[in-house]
Amino acid sequence: MSNIDTIDRQILQQLQRDADQSLESLGDVVGLSRNACWRRIKALEASGMIRKRVALLDAAALGLGLSVCIQIHAARHDAAWLRDFARAVRTIPEIQGAYRMTGDLDYLIMARVADVADYDRLYQQLIEKIDMSDVSASFVMEELKDTTELPL
Repeated sequence: MSNIDTIDRQILQQLQRDADQSLESLGDVVGLSRNACWRRIKALEASGMIRKRVALLDAAALGLGLSVCIQIHAARHDAAWLRDFARAVRTIPEIQGAYRMTGDLDYLIMARVADVADYDRLYQQLIEKIDMSDVSASFVMEELKDTTELPL
């Protein structure tokens, strides 16, 4: 991040909050013309700092009101198992994130489902695709903070 200046940082902050704002309004906030903003955004995209621009959806409004954290202990610790596990989690749309962890836990999966019965369907799908030593889940009772914004 050392190769971006204050204006790039401001542009990134603004786009994290609202990527749909006009170049004119973005320029007003950061003190640049529309064209200068467009050039900087294109450069940030080309550098990979902006991966893509998306719409953030309301999961509850779409019937996916239950967040679940799934803790997994691997059946084996080898490259083939990891490859199969990665392939399996990428094919299940309810899984929003899958992470290899340090400590006692091998993998953490974050998923959105409609309810506990829907989680059970997801669980059945997961154990059908990959052999695991142990699987446990925790359900989110209350979201105190849920953001996609990175601290800049």
